[in-house]
Amino acid sequence: MTDAVRQTKPKLLVTEDDFENQKFLEMFLKRNFEVEICDSEQSFYEHINKKKFDVILMDISLRGNKNGLELTKEVRKIPGYENIPIVCLSAHAFKKDRDNALNAGVDVFLTKPVENKVLLNTLLEAVENKLSN
Repeated sequence: MTDAVRQTKPKLLVTEDDFENQKFLEMFLKRNFEVEICDSEQSFYEHINKKKFDVILMDISLRGNKNGLELTKEVRKIPGYENIPIVCLSAHAFKKDRDNALNAGVDVFLTKPVENKVLLNTLLEAVENKLSN
């Protein structure tokens, strides 16, 4: 990892509707990231509009009218967010779910449960790849 990433933690937006998962992800990832949590379309846009994130961890199922795939398609149209790394972490584990997520614009598709090391490394690599491009 580059020195620039080590000096300041990358900003991670976790988009997850399950409260227990939110708390776990925040505790687990805060050592390596500046973590903010949202659980719906409304809170997603509140976060996106006030801060520039380096990576998004996106669940497919969310509270409200839109799911994570719809938000992914929309965020890809926001200036400054067209190329943000989006890692999808979902319990939806069928091939069609993976295909739909990739077609929506996610960079990586992971299914729950995922090994902690795999999740952390995937997010760190996504940020690293963004910085090197």
